[in-house]
Amino acid sequence: MLRSYLKITLRSFWKNKVFSIVNMVGLALGIAVFGLIMEYISFERSVNRFHEKLPSLYRLTGQNEDGNVYTDMAPAIAPLVKQTFPDVRAYCRIAEHSANGIITAERTKGAPQAFREDKLVYADASFFTLFTFPLVQGRAAMALLQPNTVALSATKARTYFGTDKAVGRSLTLNNRFGKTLYTVSAVYADMPPNSDFQFDAVFSLQTLANPANLNGNDWARLDGFNGNYLTTFLQLTEPKGPGTADYHALEAKFNAYKKQATPDDKSILLLQPATTMHLAASLSTPYRTAGSLGFIYLLGGIAGLILVIAWFNYVNLSTAGALKRAKEVGVRKVVGAGVGQLMGQFLGESVLLNGLGVGLALALMVTLQPFYNDFVQQDLSVGMLASGGFGLAGLGLLLVGTLASGGYVAFALASFQPRQTLKGSQQAGSGWLRQTLVVAQFSASVALMVGTFVLYRQLQYMQRTNLGVQLAQRVVIQRPSVGEEAALKPRMNALEQQLLQRPYVKSFCLTGSAPGNPHDFSTTGIAKQNPRPQADKQGYSMGVIDNRFLATYGIQLAAGRNFTQQEAELAWEKSAKLLVNETAARQLGFASAAQAVGQSINWGTTGYEIVGVVNDYHHQGLRQLIDPVIFLPRRSVGDLTIQLTTDDLPRKLAELERLYKAAYPGNPFAYYFVDDHYNQQYRREQQYGQVFTIASVLAIFIACLGLFGLATFTAEQRTKEIGVRKVLGASVASIVTLLSKDFLKLVLVAIVVASPLAWYAMNRWLQDFAYKIDIEWWVFALAGTLAVTIALLTVSFQSVKVALMNPVKSLRSE
Repeated sequence: MLRSYLKITLRSFWKNKVFSIVNMVGLALGIAVFGLIMEYISFERSVNRFHEKLPSLYRLTGQNEDGNVYTDMAPAIAPLVKQTFPDVRAYCRIAEHSANGIITAERTKGAPQAFREDKLVYADASFFTLFTFPLVQGRAAMALLQPNTVALSATKARTYFGTDKAVGRSLTLNNRFGKTLYTVSAVYADMPPNSDFQFDAVFSLQTLANPANLNGNDWARLDGFNGNYLTTFLQLTEPKGPGTADYHALEAKFNAYKKQATPDDKSILLLQPATTMHLAASLSTPYRTAGSLGFIYLLGGIAGLILVIAWFNYVNLSTAGALKRAKEVGVRKVVGAGVGQLMGQFLGESVLLNGLGVGLALALMVTLQPFYNDFVQQDLSVGMLASGGFGLAGLGLLLVGTLASGGYVAFALASFQPRQTLKGSQQAGSGWLRQTLVVAQFSASVALMVGTFVLYRQLQYMQRTNLGVQLAQRVVIQRPSVGEEAALKPRMNALEQQLLQRPYVKSFCLTGSAPGNPHDFSTTGIAKQNPRPQADKQGYSMGVIDNRFLATYGIQLAAGRNFTQQEAELAWEKSAKLLVNETAARQLGFASAAQAVGQSINWGTTGYEIVGVVNDYHHQGLRQLIDPVIFLPRRSVGDLTIQLTTDDLPRKLAELERLYKAAYPGNPFAYYFVDDHYNQQYRREQQYGQVFTIASVLAIFIACLGLFGLATFTAEQRTKEIGVRKVLGASVASIVTLLSKDFLKLVLVAIVVASPLAWYAMNRWLQDFAYKIDIEWWVFALAGTLAVTIALLTVSFQSVKVALMNPVKSLRSE
């Protein structure tokens, strides 16, 4: 019997080649896209999950009076809460951006080598005991216990010291804290891709406890409460019974203690479970995360949509083509076949067709995997679907959907009544169901097209809006770190004189915070004379600049003047001069920019004069509101921004490299273009746009495959009717209109259904941006016009073919 069923199935596939191919291709595309997206989702959900103590770890954050949540904390807070609250078992502070600089390693053979590194951190000794990063050499508890020690990744240990054992060797780190000698105390296995931490070297934070190692950066003192530059993790007591730590209750204890100690401070402390550090617990979370839960939901929704569209195609085409099997069902029932046998036969056909679709989908996934990995910038594979509960859940969904869609088709076919099928009066399934499925398919397609248009318009808006700062033709050469400040400054002056002699150098400046990067640091405790209550609790971003910064970046003044060269040489500590942006002027309480000029403000116990007010500009893009910024004068050896003429850039960069290396021997030459670097922050929006574009094309293609199949079926069913109409004088145009109008009505209904849903979804997405576009009516009109055009072209192909057929052939059998 099974052999007979298989023969019938294969003959049916061969007899209905167009339907079978359309079904198989649609299913394969839907399943392949679903599988590739599930790979990425499975990977994202695995991030950080390998840490054994993750359930008991929490990130300490703060929320200011305005409701904004920040993650950078002052160094002295963690030891205080550990000492005060027994529920805090341990803590680990990590300085993620402060250690970067140049490492010089002493090798057994050859001269020392210098390496510019940007994945360096300072951390407490508890780093390797709280986080699960296996050590290749050394002991976890002792790795960072002593100051002036460092743990290296296995790759960097080989890079610095070759194949020699790294533990016990020495290296020198040159960064903002000056030149410091470290001893390698441990080597750890490279941090895996599914980790939010991707550090090449971890330096002992206790090194900064020695004032001699701060290089004048008193804001970084480990006993300080003002310099917020550390990410702080707390390990709470494990929940084993009554009285153990509940993190919401502990938050309340923190804030009660804080209010008693500093009653005027309205900010509060919060605890974020480390399990939600990569993907938030919900879309409404205020905490910063490394990944995007919204993006995961978006991808999952798109994957499900495309898979459902493919299943809708299968159900639609199979039920529409059921009339071709109706007489077969009637005859088999007359000779004694039961409903169960027929359902088994047709369900087997469905499973076989879906199985062929899965096989083709796997072949597509393997073929597309390298391109997909380049797109998501991760090393993913089909095997990831078998690991982890989420991947298995996706496979389960695929199996359930296959059985459900196949089961419905089998039930529809097996339920035909013999009397009706043999008389030729049996209807091919439910017409309203097929119409509903077509509307659903095109609704999804139109919504995806609307999303694509809105995404790209927002991205263009962010990239083309006047930012108030000029970024093009600016190149940043990263600061030298090898050498003492006193020795580097004369070299810096000599390099500047050489730059002034180069005709292709339009301007240049030295700064610690080029646009696209965070400002140098943030602080509180700043207020004008006779301030309003709590004014000194408000936060400000601090940018360290020289007297050429505004001119080099084309930033305008709203009032007052720029720093002079003498003020930049003296720095803010001696000149007592400041610039503020317009937002900072308003936050300080000045009614206008002009009113702020010449006024004094206090930073702690020191008074400073505001000499100018800078026009607000978007230092870090349009996703967030402009910060209140205070600019501090300082002409130090910082990052060098050069505005260049655009012709023959390779030659100019080669000459700049030669000048830089001559001025700063032992310092690697590294640069980036400011506009490219600035636009990197929009990478997520670019990914969204690409995902929506690909999803829209696939959704409309799969939907049109189904429409093509239905149009083919309709044309076949109405062949004789069309022949009669042509004999009676009907034109080709009227016949094409007759066959197309019913499908176009469904597409128009889909546009009406999709438009409000797409508007709601994209309007919610735009709420994440401080500066955003309006969603205009023509976006929906364009998406609808495209959908109608594509549907019309799809249907017209078959309609014209039938309309041009010789009526003699179509009526011959009569």
